Amino acid sequence: MYKEVLRSIENIEIFPIISLLIFVLFFLGVFVWVLRVPKSYVDHMSSLPMDEDDAKPHQS
Repeated sequence: MYKEVLRSIENIEIFPIISLLIFVLFFLGVFVWVLRVPKSYVDHMSSLPMDEDDAKPHQS
């Protein structure tokens, strides 16, 4: 049943190609960002869970 529905849609074969392109472009973008991010930013973000100033509970 599903095969017949999908076959009835014109130009359906372009959707897997578009999905693959979006997937590849997204992960290439993330990869480039990881390579270009400054080390100071990575160090700052890695120390955030250990900051004791922010770990104190706020009283209402």
